[in-house]
Amino acid sequence: MHTHTRPPAATPTHCPYCALQCGMTLTPDASGEGVTVTGRADFPVNRGALCGKGQSAAEVLSAGARLTTPLIRSAAGDLEPAGWDEALDAIAEGLARTRTAHGPDACAVFGGGGLTNEKAYALGKFARTVLRTSQIDYNGRFCMSSAAAAGQRAFGLDRGLPFPLEDIPRTGCVILVGSNLAETMPPALRYLTELKANGGKLIVIDPRRTRTAEQADLHLAPRPGTDLALALGMLHLVVAEGRVDEEYVRERTRGWEAARAGAMAHWPEYVERITGVPLPQLRSAVGLFTEPDHAMVLTARGPEQQSKGTDTVGAWINLALATGRPGRPLSGYGCLTGQGNGQGGREHGQKADQLPGYRKLTDPAARAHVAEVWGVHPDSLPGPGRSAYELLDALGKDIHSLLVMGSNPVVSAPRAAHIEERLRSLDFLAVADVVLSETAELADVVLPVTQWAEETGTTTSLEGRVLLRRRALSPPSGVHSDLDVLHDLTTRLAPDMEKGFPTAPEEVFDELRRASAGGPADYAGISYARLAEGEALHWPCPDTGHAGTPRLFLDRFDTEDGRARFVPVTHRPAAEEPDAEYPLHLTTGRVVAQYQSGAQTRRVAELNKAAPGPFVELHPRLAARLGIADGDTVTVTSRRGQALAPARLTPTIRPDTLFMPFHWPGAGRANTLTNPALDPVSGMPEFKVCAVRVARVD
Repeated sequence: MHTHTRPPAATPTHCPYCALQCGMTLTPDASGEGVTVTGRADFPVNRGALCGKGQSAAEVLSAGARLTTPLIRSAAGDLEPAGWDEALDAIAEGLARTRTAHGPDACAVFGGGGLTNEKAYALGKFARTVLRTSQIDYNGRFCMSSAAAAGQRAFGLDRGLPFPLEDIPRTGCVILVGSNLAETMPPALRYLTELKANGGKLIVIDPRRTRTAEQADLHLAPRPGTDLALALGMLHLVVAEGRVDEEYVRERTRGWEAARAGAMAHWPEYVERITGVPLPQLRSAVGLFTEPDHAMVLTARGPEQQSKGTDTVGAWINLALATGRPGRPLSGYGCLTGQGNGQGGREHGQKADQLPGYRKLTDPAARAHVAEVWGVHPDSLPGPGRSAYELLDALGKDIHSLLVMGSNPVVSAPRAAHIEERLRSLDFLAVADVVLSETAELADVVLPVTQWAEETGTTTSLEGRVLLRRRALSPPSGVHSDLDVLHDLTTRLAPDMEKGFPTAPEEVFDELRRASAGGPADYAGISYARLAEGEALHWPCPDTGHAGTPRLFLDRFDTEDGRARFVPVTHRPAAEEPDAEYPLHLTTGRVVAQYQSGAQTRRVAELNKAAPGPFVELHPRLAARLGIADGDTVTVTSRRGQALAPARLTPTIRPDTLFMPFHWPGAGRANTLTNPALDPVSGMPEFKVCAVRVARVD
């Protein structure tokens, strides 16, 4: 293990993984050769608890697990060690060559939801002012973009949770749609167990009886891709049984009549046929949700990662609005953000259509404000670019060079074999990452960059809480920060703009504060000093005297008239339904011991022991019909390709559905199979449902 420079004391910081951003303390070993991770009891989100990923997070800091020198592809085709100047020169030359030959939009940038706010902000600024390209998006598009779009439509503002996690145990009922918290955010499961201990009810909607669904008072197991119909059927019953909060609807919303008409077209027996959820369960769910004074709907990737994800989340928001929940204490709608900085990552300019502070790139006033902060003319800023999958699909066609920071689309993108081909077709690919990911293996230049414990920066949790992650260790020799990379590339590509790309995180954050000031996600009043003093600051926080906003919408929604909007929606099938050739549904997700594309967690022995590789989950009845025994190697085939993995038989999944985790590359890559059909509003691909067949390998 590399010997890090030993800091003077233990450092309070936050976990590098999911959007809970659990508090942890890093303490150097007595030898100075490693670091011990302990949970922070003083941080209210996890109160000292850590999952296995958090507990083992320091393992990826070791030199053996990560990149410590730049790599350049040789004439022989191999990635070979190089110096920093040589590597940066090669990237600058590759991008400049493309820009000269094909124009600025032939260069693209692909970011990540794990980047700090400072890095996400600087990356968006770099794309739009140095490269002058519109082609920038990030892997958070694959996470909760549908919920963001639905929240914007309904409330005028998107923040994962518009209330703190601490409100969940104190509500009367939670409907949890398409989330397996027990495996994706284990420390958050206690909020649900505390809810039940307090007498509240839990309804879990998932085609699998997961560890989270085991905790539920009522588990509904719809066919994949039918969550929209389920929500409409429940709203129909709310109307038919006289459970609408008429006063709330009249005083705090608009558009009810059209939404009501849409729901009434989805009568319960029809919804039962579509979803497979028995009518008595539908009625029971409506009763559990509407009887208490307080209730919440929480969605996650299940309803969101669909080609109709925005409408599906919108249907659940309509249910919450009709029953008078959003904008009231201990009630409302929220989305459980996935990636560590999935919230902040999309607020400050990584997204194809957004400027810092959640400003719209098409808004002249927003362009003028940000351009003034950046010292450029508003007309010089490009317009909106392609969403993530569309950007990746254009590689090698309209886009000839790509810079990737903190993402691994070879494993994480839908129709992944096709995206791998597109990456290989590029004239030039540069990747900055902590480890040699599957995407980095394809690059012309790879840059080794610092990670969470080796750099200071802020992240924004699913609660909209801005957090300070402190540098606790010095990085290995030869590793630079992403901020260094962007500064050094600017020096080469646009030397007159060099001062606009500082390398000190606090200096970048202070500029971010100015750029976000007055925007929907206003960070102007949040400072490193306030965060270091332990203040709990949720955006919007418009000035340094402001205490932040842990609970949104209590007085008004963020619309012109302060009212929430019902959006009429109607059920439609998935983009690809089972047929004679592909008779089964496939759905994908995570397991507790791995994270996202696994680029980091697959380098931790303890986590690999717990979850060593891919598998295919199927019901014993389906397995018996196909002659498949537990542990048999099976092929799963879709219209896009084939994956190979051992069968795992379980009665906790629907007999018409297969499940595969998506953390692994190679033969067991689940995203080889998934469908890139896009939601027309959010650009979200349909990860959660496609048509497949399965067979035992002889």
